[in-house]
Order: sequence, then C-alpha cells, then structure tokens
Amino acid sequence: MTESQGARTVRDAADVVVLGAGPAGLVLGNLLQDRGIGCVILERATQQHVRTRARAGFLAANTVRVLERNRLADGLRRRGREHSVCEFRTEDGRFRLDYSRLGAGERHTVYPQQELVSDLLTRYLGAGGRIHFETEAVAVREADGNRPWVEARDPDGRPVRWDARYVAGCDGRHGAARRSIPPGTVRRHHRDHGISWLGLLADAPPSFDAVGYAVHPHGFAGHMARTPETTRYYLQCDPGMPPDAWSDARIWDELAVRMRASDYEALREGPIVQRAVVGLESDVLEPLRHGSLFLAGDAASLISPSAAKGANLAVLEAEILAAALAEDLRGAGPEALQGYSAQCLEYIWRAQEFSHWMIRLLHSAPEADRDSLFQDRLRRSRIEALRTSRTQQDWFAENYVGI
Repeated sequence: MTESQGARTVRDAADVVVLGAGPAGLVLGNLLQDRGIGCVILERATQQHVRTRARAGFLAANTVRVLERNRLADGLRRRGREHSVCEFRTEDGRFRLDYSRLGAGERHTVYPQQELVSDLLTRYLGAGGRIHFETEAVAVREADGNRPWVEARDPDGRPVRWDARYVAGCDGRHGAARRSIPPGTVRRHHRDHGISWLGLLADAPPSFDAVGYAVHPHGFAGHMARTPETTRYYLQCDPGMPPDAWSDARIWDELAVRMRASDYEALREGPIVQRAVVGLESDVLEPLRHGSLFLAGDAASLISPSAAKGANLAVLEAEILAAALAEDLRGAGPEALQGYSAQCLEYIWRAQEFSHWMIRLLHSAPEADRDSLFQDRLRRSRIEALRTSRTQQDWFAENYVGI
C-alpha cells in the first residue's frame, strides 16, 4: 500500500474490487478467491453489523445447489430446514399447497440470511480473503476504460484509492456503483406498486407449519417461519407509516384478525424484536454493466419481497459473474463477460414477472381505484384457480421455488 505525498491518499490495487459484503459480494469474493483471482471487498458497515443484520431466509433449491457445488453450504446443511408447504387464507376459506409434490418437485431451505452471510464471511476470511469494513465507497472512476478505480474513505475518513481491472457493484441500489453510472448509459425500469408492508420479526415460535398468506379486507398478512424460536410476519400498512406507529398489542390483534385465528389456530405470540416498513417496488437496470463496472444483487435489480427472490438472484448472479471474470482474467477471452448481463436479465425478468403476479394475488385493489371491484374479483378468481387447477398449481410451484 502506498500513499501519495500531495493528496495524502492511501492507494492499493486488486484485480477485482467488490463493493458490498452482502450475499452477492461474499459469494463473489469466495469464488474469485477459490479461482486464484486477486480481489478485495469494501464494506461500509462494521463486521458485527454484517454478521447480524436480519434479512430474508428462503433459499431456493437452485441456490442451495450453487452453494453446495462451490463448497459454501456447510452451515445451511447443518442448520437449515427444508420447507415445502404454503397456506392461503381468504374470505372463501383456506387451502394448502405442498409444492414439493407439484411442478419440478423442489423445496425451499429456510436459513436466515444473516447466518448465510456470517458463514460466507467466515470462510472468506479463513482463506485469507481481504475485506475492509467501515470503508465507504464514494464513487467508481474511469469505469468506461480498462483501468477503473474506486474512490473510498477509510474508517477514519481518510481518502483511499483502489485501482482495479474490474469493479463489481454489489452494494445495493443506493450504493456507489449505481451512482457512478453516467446518466443515459443504462436504462432503468422502475415500478412502485403503491403497497407497503410492516415487516416484523417476533421472538415467538411459528404458529403453524406452513408459510401463510392471508388476504383480508384490512389488507394482506404473512407468516413465515425463520427458526423454531422466531417467526417473520408481514402486515400491509399505509405507505409512509412509521414502523413504531403500532404497539405490539395492536400488531398481534391485527395479525389475528387478518390470519383469521378465531376460525383456525391461535397465533403464538411473543416480543416484536424488529420492525421496518417496506415499500413494494420493482427496479431493474439494463444492461448490468458499464465498461469495467458490473452490477449484481440489489445493485442490479430490486424485487418485491412477495416472491422471496432477492437473495436467490444475488447468489446466482455472483456465480455467473465469478466464472466470467475468471475466464477473462486468465486470458480465455471476454465472451463470458460480454454475455453476463443478458444471461442474468433473463432470470431477473422471470422473477419480476412472478413477483408481480404474487402482488396481484395477495392484495386487493385500493378503494380509490375506480375499477377496484373489478380488480378484486380478478384476484379472487386467481386464488380460486390456484386452489382448484393442477395446471395452475404446477406453474405456481415451478416459479415459487425456481428462478
């Protein structure tokens, strides 16, 4: 590491500089390291925060296969739990789907994302991987050439420069990678669905043995097991509502109403330990590249949590990008890198389509919509088709578990 005498900027280099230590960045870092490619990860948060920040926990079957074939699945195989049943509750009753018996016959593995991230980080550091925490990437410079560099600041606020051959932006849709792409060089597709969820994590065992989707005149409610002791819940709420607007007691009362607990089993209550309001949005950039800068994970696309695809897309994109970067840096040619964006966008748009279908399935149209009654009847028809049609069930299962 060198330091320029004028600007007092610390300077270093790596073949690939990875921005962000989420699932995409850590899978990418591990795979590049396994292939002997020099890389470094820059992460603005602390190591403790990276290891403990709670996110989604549903891993698709193909995601598990990606992790297994790259020797990244030890933790999830020991502690993850397979899951294959979802239950729908509506004004017309309830029904269950065992999707492991439908479609491609595959299951999810329930494994909290913070545990996966902690596993990936431990493996990366244990193999000598370089990562700088509390280091904020400010911008990616000269990405349209073949020698990009990252302007960053270290934990003490001092300027740092990282020279690279390639930069992988895995730092989310508000990160430096996206901000550094000049206007007009990529196309952004964005949709705000006008729906918000109050996301909750409760220190309470799951109330039943299925992922629960409840549609109610008060709004959607969801039940997703995380561990035998914790459960993720969702409540549709007014956009812009503060996360702490409702007391724990009101939350449990509203969950019981929407999940129709009086008609079925009572909910198993406990302290609400985490809450956040999530707006349902869809966001995709095309292409996922600007010169020597490549995007993966939430920096590439944002998908609503209704389909549980975000982390799964991130892992898949990281594997594709790692292989393409390794081919190029080893002199095999740029063909794989040139095809990276198109290959990933096929998966992204399929996931976006299913996510959009799920949003329409689970939410009534706003009363302000002049066609709300018409839209609501369409929603009920979709749910009835899912309840009665084996063809519809097979389609659902294939897309629910697959990417």
